[in-house]
Amino acid sequence: MKVAIVDDHQLFRKSLAHLLNSFDEIDVVLQANNGKEFLNSIDEYEIDLVLLDIQMPEMDGFQTCRVLKDKYPNIYILIISQLTTKESIHRVMELGAHGFFTKNSDPNQLQNAIVSIKENGYYFGNELGPVIREVMLWEKKSLANVSEETVEIDENCLTTREIEIIKLVSNGKSSKEISEILNINVRTVETHRKHIMEKTNSKNFIGVVVFALKYQLIALEEI
Repeated sequence: MKVAIVDDHQLFRKSLAHLLNSFDEIDVVLQANNGKEFLNSIDEYEIDLVLLDIQMPEMDGFQTCRVLKDKYPNIYILIISQLTTKESIHRVMELGAHGFFTKNSDPNQLQNAIVSIKENGYYFGNELGPVIREVMLWEKKSLANVSEETVEIDENCLTTREIEIIKLVSNGKSSKEISEILNINVRTVETHRKHIMEKTNSKNFIGVVVFALKYQLIALEEI
Protein backbone atom coordinates (compact mmCIF):
# COMPACT_ATOMS: atom_id res chain seq x y z
CA MET A 1 0.00 0.00 0.00
CA LYS A 2 1.15 3.52 -0.79
CA VAL A 3 0.87 5.53 2.43
CA ALA A 4 0.98 9.23 3.33
CA ILE A 5 1.61 10.61 6.83
CA VAL A 6 0.21 14.00 7.86
CA ASP A 7 1.41 15.20 11.27
CA ASP A 8 3.01 18.45 12.41
CA HIS A 9 5.44 16.78 14.83
CA GLN A 10 8.47 16.06 12.67
CA LEU A 11 10.17 13.57 15.01
CA PHE A 12 7.00 11.52 15.42
CA ARG A 13 6.26 11.65 11.68
CA LYS A 14 9.72 10.48 10.65
CA SER A 15 9.74 7.73 13.30
CA LEU A 16 6.33 6.58 12.11
CA ALA A 17 7.53 6.54 8.49
CA HIS A 18 10.53 4.42 9.50
CA LEU A 19 8.22 1.96 11.28
CA LEU A 20 5.78 1.72 8.37
CA ASN A 21 8.53 1.18 5.84
CA SER A 22 9.68 -1.82 7.88
CA PHE A 23 6.32 -3.54 7.29
CA ASP A 24 5.82 -5.83 4.30
CA GLU A 25 3.99 -4.35 1.31
CA ILE A 26 3.77 -0.83 2.82
CA ASP A 27 5.61 2.13 1.33
CA VAL A 28 5.49 5.69 2.71
CA VAL A 29 5.42 7.95 -0.35
CA LEU A 30 4.49 11.33 1.17
CA GLN A 31 4.93 13.20 4.45
CA ALA A 32 3.33 16.55 5.28
CA ASN A 33 3.16 18.97 8.24
CA ASN A 34 -0.56 19.73 7.90
CA GLY A 35 -3.62 19.17 5.76
CA LYS A 36 -2.98 22.12 3.47
CA GLU A 37 0.55 20.98 2.62
CA PHE A 38 -0.71 17.43 2.07
CA LEU A 39 -3.55 18.42 -0.26
CA ASN A 40 -1.23 20.66 -2.27
CA SER A 41 0.96 17.61 -3.00
CA ILE A 42 -1.57 14.78 -3.15
CA ASP A 43 -2.00 14.74 -6.93
CA GLU A 44 1.72 14.08 -7.42
CA TYR A 45 1.48 10.65 -5.76
CA GLU A 46 -0.53 7.47 -5.91
CA ILE A 47 -1.90 7.11 -2.37
CA ASP A 48 -3.95 4.24 -0.94
CA LEU A 49 -4.08 5.31 2.71
CA VAL A 50 -3.32 8.40 4.76
CA LEU A 51 -2.42 8.46 8.46
CA LEU A 52 -3.89 11.73 9.61
CA ASP A 53 -3.35 13.65 12.84
CA ILE A 54 -6.25 15.74 14.17
CA GLN A 55 -4.58 18.72 15.84
CA MET A 56 -2.47 20.57 13.27
CA PRO A 57 -1.92 24.22 12.31
CA GLU A 58 -3.39 25.83 9.16
CA MET A 59 -5.63 22.85 8.34
CA ASP A 60 -6.51 20.22 10.95
CA GLY A 61 -7.41 16.57 10.50
CA PHE A 62 -11.16 17.12 10.56
CA GLN A 63 -11.01 19.68 7.74
CA THR A 64 -8.61 17.49 5.76
CA CYS A 65 -10.82 14.44 6.21
CA ARG A 66 -13.83 16.34 4.88
CA VAL A 67 -11.95 17.35 1.70
CA LEU A 68 -10.59 13.83 1.18
CA LYS A 69 -14.04 12.23 1.43
CA ASP A 70 -15.37 14.76 -1.08
CA LYS A 71 -12.55 14.78 -3.65
CA TYR A 72 -10.62 11.55 -3.02
CA PRO A 73 -13.19 9.02 -1.74
CA ASN A 74 -11.04 6.01 -2.66
CA ILE A 75 -8.26 6.92 -0.22
CA TYR A 76 -8.48 5.14 3.13
CA ILE A 77 -8.21 7.46 6.15
CA LEU A 78 -6.74 6.30 9.47
CA ILE A 79 -6.86 9.00 12.13
CA ILE A 80 -3.83 8.74 14.44
CA SER A 81 -4.08 11.05 17.42
CA GLN A 82 -3.83 11.58 21.16
CA LEU A 83 -7.28 13.16 21.13
CA THR A 84 -9.63 10.34 22.19
CA THR A 85 -12.67 12.15 23.61
CA LYS A 86 -16.14 10.93 22.67
CA GLU A 87 -16.65 14.19 20.75
CA SER A 88 -13.58 13.58 18.56
CA ILE A 89 -14.47 9.90 17.94
CA HIS A 90 -18.02 10.92 17.05
CA ARG A 91 -16.73 13.49 14.57
CA VAL A 92 -14.36 10.97 13.02
CA MET A 93 -17.27 8.60 12.47
CA GLU A 94 -19.48 11.35 11.02
CA LEU A 95 -16.80 12.52 8.60
CA GLY A 96 -16.31 9.03 7.23
CA ALA A 97 -12.76 8.19 8.32
CA HIS A 98 -12.02 4.46 8.18
CA GLY A 99 -10.43 4.12 11.58
CA PHE A 100 -8.85 5.60 14.67
CA PHE A 101 -5.46 4.66 16.14
CA THR A 102 -4.26 6.27 19.35
CA LYS A 103 -0.68 7.48 19.68
CA ASN A 104 -0.47 5.59 22.96
CA SER A 105 -1.11 2.25 21.25
CA ASP A 106 1.47 -0.49 20.80
CA PRO A 107 3.36 0.34 17.57
CA ASN A 108 3.15 -3.32 16.55
CA GLN A 109 -0.64 -2.96 16.35
CA LEU A 110 -0.35 -0.40 13.58
CA GLN A 111 0.23 -3.01 10.91
CA ASN A 112 -2.89 -4.85 12.12
CA ALA A 113 -4.83 -1.59 11.91
CA ILE A 114 -3.80 -1.01 8.30
CA VAL A 115 -4.56 -4.61 7.31
CA SER A 116 -7.97 -4.35 9.01
CA ILE A 117 -8.83 -1.21 7.07
CA LYS A 118 -7.75 -2.79 3.80
CA GLU A 119 -9.68 -6.04 4.40
CA ASN A 120 -12.63 -4.95 6.55
CA GLY A 121 -13.06 -1.27 5.75
CA TYR A 122 -12.59 -0.03 9.33
CA TYR A 123 -10.43 -0.20 12.47
CA PHE A 124 -10.90 0.87 16.09
CA GLY A 125 -8.43 -0.36 18.71
CA ASN A 126 -9.67 -2.39 21.66
CA GLU A 127 -8.47 0.32 24.03
CA LEU A 128 -11.14 2.62 22.57
CA GLY A 129 -13.96 0.31 23.70
CA PRO A 130 -15.05 2.49 26.66
CA VAL A 131 -14.96 5.65 24.52
CA ILE A 132 -16.94 4.03 21.71
CA ARG A 133 -19.49 2.86 24.29
CA GLU A 134 -19.91 6.50 25.33
CA VAL A 135 -20.28 7.53 21.70
CA MET A 136 -22.98 4.92 21.13
CA LEU A 137 -24.91 6.01 24.22
CA TRP A 138 -24.60 9.57 22.91
CA GLU A 139 -25.79 8.46 19.46
CA LYS A 140 -28.83 6.70 20.91
CA LYS A 141 -30.07 9.99 22.34
CA SER A 142 -30.66 11.12 18.76
CA LEU A 143 -33.30 8.40 18.43
CA ALA A 144 -35.55 10.47 20.70
CA ASN A 145 -36.45 12.50 17.61
CA VAL A 146 -36.95 9.45 15.38
CA SER A 147 -40.33 7.77 15.23
CA GLU A 148 -40.69 4.07 16.04
CA GLU A 149 -42.06 3.53 12.54
CA THR A 150 -38.89 4.95 10.96
CA VAL A 151 -36.68 2.77 13.16
CA GLU A 152 -38.64 -0.33 12.16
CA ILE A 153 -38.23 0.49 8.47
CA ASP A 154 -34.48 1.05 8.90
CA GLU A 155 -34.03 -2.25 10.71
CA ASN A 156 -36.04 -4.22 8.18
CA CYS A 157 -34.11 -2.82 5.22
CA LEU A 158 -31.33 -5.31 6.02
CA THR A 159 -31.67 -9.01 5.26
CA THR A 160 -30.69 -11.76 7.69
CA ARG A 161 -27.63 -12.53 5.53
CA GLU A 162 -26.58 -8.87 5.54
CA ILE A 163 -26.85 -8.67 9.33
CA GLU A 164 -24.81 -11.86 9.54
CA ILE A 165 -22.10 -10.26 7.41
CA ILE A 166 -22.09 -7.13 9.57
CA LYS A 167 -21.52 -9.30 12.65
CA LEU A 168 -18.67 -11.15 10.97
CA VAL A 169 -17.00 -7.93 9.81
CA SER A 170 -17.42 -6.53 13.33
CA ASN A 171 -15.54 -9.56 14.59
CA GLY A 172 -12.62 -8.71 12.30
CA LYS A 173 -13.32 -11.22 9.53
CA SER A 174 -12.07 -10.38 6.05
CA SER A 175 -14.21 -10.86 2.94
CA LYS A 176 -12.26 -14.03 2.14
CA GLU A 177 -12.85 -15.44 5.63
CA ILE A 178 -16.54 -14.51 5.45
CA SER A 179 -16.87 -16.26 2.08
CA GLU A 180 -15.42 -19.44 3.60
CA ILE A 181 -17.64 -19.27 6.71
CA LEU A 182 -20.82 -18.65 4.71
CA ASN A 183 -19.75 -20.85 1.78
CA ILE A 184 -20.29 -18.10 -0.79
CA ASN A 185 -18.07 -16.38 -3.36
CA VAL A 186 -15.78 -13.51 -2.23
CA ARG A 187 -17.33 -11.32 -4.92
CA THR A 188 -20.76 -12.05 -3.44
CA VAL A 189 -19.52 -10.90 -0.02
CA GLU A 190 -18.22 -7.67 -1.56
CA THR A 191 -21.56 -7.13 -3.29
CA HIS A 192 -23.39 -7.63 0.01
CA ARG A 193 -21.05 -5.15 1.71
CA LYS A 194 -21.72 -2.56 -0.99
CA HIS A 195 -25.48 -3.01 -0.66
CA ILE A 196 -25.26 -2.79 3.14
CA MET A 197 -23.47 0.56 2.91
CA GLU A 198 -26.04 1.85 0.44
CA LYS A 199 -29.00 0.70 2.55
CA THR A 200 -27.61 2.22 5.75
CA ASN A 201 -26.49 5.39 3.92
CA SER A 202 -22.98 4.88 5.31
CA LYS A 203 -19.77 6.45 3.97
CA ASN A 204 -17.77 3.41 5.06
CA PHE A 205 -18.15 0.29 7.18
CA ILE A 206 -17.65 2.23 10.40
CA GLY A 207 -20.98 3.88 9.58
CA VAL A 208 -22.52 0.45 9.05
CA VAL A 209 -21.29 -0.75 12.45
CA VAL A 210 -22.59 2.43 14.09
CA PHE A 211 -25.97 1.84 12.44
CA ALA A 212 -26.03 -1.80 13.58
CA LEU A 213 -25.12 -0.83 17.14
CA LYS A 214 -27.64 2.00 17.24
CA TYR A 215 -30.48 -0.30 16.23
CA GLN A 216 -29.18 -3.16 18.38
CA LEU A 217 -28.51 -5.48 15.44
CA ILE A 218 -25.15 -6.28 17.05
CA ALA A 219 -23.80 -5.81 20.59
CA LEU A 220 -20.88 -3.54 21.43
CA GLU A 221 -19.08 -6.54 22.95
CA GLU A 222 -19.02 -8.16 19.48
CA ILE A 223 -16.67 -5.49 18.09
